[in-house]
Amino acid sequence: MHVRPPLFLLTGFFWLLLSGLLGVALFIGIMIGSPLPPQTRLVHVHAALVGGVAQMILGAILAFVPTLLMTGKDRPESHPLLYGLINGGAVGMLIGFAAGQPQVVAASGLLVVLAFLAVLKDGLGQAQSSLVSPPLNLWFYGVALVALLAGLGIGDAMAMRLFPVTLHGQARLAHIHLNLLGFATLAIVGTMHNLFPTVLNVPLYSQKLARWTFALLPAGIALLIAGFLPGDLRIEIAAGAVIIAGALLYGYNIAQTWIAAGRPSRIASDHFMLATFFLLMAAIGGLFVAINSLWEPAYVPIGKLHLVAYTHLALIGFVLQTVIGALSHLLPIMLTVKRVKSHKKRGPYLESLTGIVEQWRPLQVGTLNMGTVALLFTAGLVWQYSLRVPAVQTAAWISAGLLAVALLTFGVKVVRLLRHQPSEKSNE
Repeated sequence: MHVRPPLFLLTGFFWLLLSGLLGVALFIGIMIGSPLPPQTRLVHVHAALVGGVAQMILGAILAFVPTLLMTGKDRPESHPLLYGLINGGAVGMLIGFAAGQPQVVAASGLLVVLAFLAVLKDGLGQAQSSLVSPPLNLWFYGVALVALLAGLGIGDAMAMRLFPVTLHGQARLAHIHLNLLGFATLAIVGTMHNLFPTVLNVPLYSQKLARWTFALLPAGIALLIAGFLPGDLRIEIAAGAVIIAGALLYGYNIAQTWIAAGRPSRIASDHFMLATFFLLMAAIGGLFVAINSLWEPAYVPIGKLHLVAYTHLALIGFVLQTVIGALSHLLPIMLTVKRVKSHKKRGPYLESLTGIVEQWRPLQVGTLNMGTVALLFTAGLVWQYSLRVPAVQTAAWISAGLLAVALLTFGVKVVRLLRHQPSEKSNE
């Protein structure tokens, strides 16, 4: 069986789809007063981040690093071992969480660590043998992989009860932010500095701003982790300010690139632009949470639903939206290259696949973003009303419905892409 990078992307998306539907079920359970078992939330989160996001980033690294370093010649195209490690690790984690077996979770986490250690080793080898200097994208990938390995290490240590109970809260915060901010966000931002201009067919607005982004975001994340360990809110607030500064520079660079391209409206660029907005909102929300904690009790009461809404600003508004945008651009290209051998005959088939992706653009983009905003609105209502009030229930169902429509709309498109074969003339 050939396991090429597109398979990592597709498998990761289906993990995200399943996790998203489970997330909708969790959300509805909270709203109707019949929450699902606590371990279901852990299954939902790790299915999304390990099976989904981590796997897709792994596939992106396998696809892009040889191209960026010009080391693709004579390199293996199939990666069955890595595919088995990442998916075996994800499945094992979910079984461990569902069964309440931390040893299974820890052992499965080691499989994921091995997969990314292999990728890191291979990437360093390619960088050493390459005749070109590593571009900025690869520096983002390198720091992201280090953050992931640190986050997975902390997660394994938590599963094996190596942290004392008094440090469990700090370790959990460090684990979450290393994986989501340190790994997923840095890998996405690094990719976007190259992918977004490629989608728009224009150069990035400013390489200098990209370098400043690379300086600020990792520094802010490192400072944030340093603040979590002793529980120092002043350090966390300073870190949040640095992260926001990096996100602002990144957002400005992306926006100016889009403006220079003539403000195009395509499904991939729409998702990327809105994802950038939600990244900034999530960073500002995190700073607000830290500042709010300076008061005892907190100046603004924050409950479980408020934290769900805040975290999903990043998970849905930024991460999932960027993933869908990237797949919307990359899948037609990858399928065309795989299925049509003649360079001259790829144009019509690529155009037909792109047409499938661009269908229902307002529905797909609108429901994903309105669903995210509706989730925030629902959480805001809880400051005034109980979960049983009809207005809160209605807002919750609207949010869940919109997000489900967005996921299913794109899922249908992926199935259509996979089933749509080139004409016989294209392969002659």
